[in-house]
Amino acid sequence: MSRPAGFDRDLTKGSIVGNLLRLSWPMMISSTLNMLGPTIDMIWVGKLGSASIAGVGVAGTAVMLVNSAMMGFVVGARAMIARFIGAGDASGANHVARQAFVLSASFAIVLMAAGIFFAETLLILMGMEAEVVSEGAAYLRILLVGSLAMSFRMMTEGIMQASGDSMTPMKIAVSFRLFHVALCPFLVLGWWIFPRLGVSGAALTNVISQSLGMAFGLWILLSGRTRLRLTLGGFRLDPGAIWRIVKVGIPASFTGMGRSLGHFALTWIMVPFGTMAVAAHSLGQRIEVQLFFPIMGLGVGAGVLAGQNLGAGQPGRAERTSWLAVGLGEGFMIACTVVILLWAEQVVGIFNTEPELVKLASSFLRIAAVGYLVLGLNAVMGQCLSGIGDTVPPMLATLLTIWVVQIPLSLLLPRVTDLGVYGVRWAMVAGMVAGAIAYVIYFRLGRWKRKQV
Repeated sequence: MSRPAGFDRDLTKGSIVGNLLRLSWPMMISSTLNMLGPTIDMIWVGKLGSASIAGVGVAGTAVMLVNSAMMGFVVGARAMIARFIGAGDASGANHVARQAFVLSASFAIVLMAAGIFFAETLLILMGMEAEVVSEGAAYLRILLVGSLAMSFRMMTEGIMQASGDSMTPMKIAVSFRLFHVALCPFLVLGWWIFPRLGVSGAALTNVISQSLGMAFGLWILLSGRTRLRLTLGGFRLDPGAIWRIVKVGIPASFTGMGRSLGHFALTWIMVPFGTMAVAAHSLGQRIEVQLFFPIMGLGVGAGVLAGQNLGAGQPGRAERTSWLAVGLGEGFMIACTVVILLWAEQVVGIFNTEPELVKLASSFLRIAAVGYLVLGLNAVMGQCLSGIGDTVPPMLATLLTIWVVQIPLSLLLPRVTDLGVYGVRWAMVAGMVAGAIAYVIYFRLGRWKRKQV
């Protein structure tokens, strides 16, 4: 695998549209594949019954919480590396990348301990039924214990993307997800010579596939087969650089964690409506994630380009890149909305065919489709701001969306209206709209163009 000549291209020059599309489409695929793990698991776990679906759905939300915390540090490293690359300082970018791995390893150790001691306690606190707790805890514990592989894989991907290489992370994502798709049913259902491990088999498949992705990514970085070669010579621990990554990354972590905790809270609100409602909500959330992450990949690409352009002293070009990405994201989500409105039952049927569950989950999706019309704007702007290191506004927008609008309305609407359980889903739509308004106002102010990292 040789280093392509295209890696020498200066992304702060030339066609904005061409650079955005060239960088973003692999990121869209990578983002989708990276979050496909729990969805693949859900497809096969769906054969085990509604309790398994609910358990993996709730545990999957916990995994999203962990991913969000990790991703905050990736965002911090990516923003700093993009600025160094834009300024033509490869040595500075390499130094930040090495400190980022130290940070990732430290965080993964904490997660391993949490998985060993607190996986079951977390689900019990959610008020889940005993069978759901048993299934979900088994899935969550294995994923957290294997979090080092996930953490390092995410960081290798972020470093490559920040340097302007989105193709290599996409190839890695395709490779390890194909392996995941192939192995998962064998371990979950006990095909061929493999034992029937149920939800534990799904989690184990995730850890094995993430480990393969991590190994491949580290080899590429260390061998110089990407735009930025990671070198270990002269390495020294730099608390100042680590603090800069953390300072940018903590608000991004809170953004993702706030979103994931919001999903937890919404699931908790669903619990009194029964296991079927929790399962339908979990399916809806999983499908929505698969819509959100391609757009997030587009936003990441726009954020990398905007960060490099700010590093090169070109704020006007950074702004044009951002608005172009918003337009593309909205077009994609409008198309997805049409598909959901017309074929919601068929989409849900991929995961489960129980008539009652299909009916309820399809209704949930059609309500949510109203909010999908602004989801592209939310995802792209949030990722674009994070990509340049301006991570506080996305955090505040998330707090507004979920904790000021969605959660209070989710508690209120089922009680003061005839909507019942559907009121929770309409509250989610209201939050999406509020977030979109907040992002547009802040983006138009232009303060983000003066952000220093």
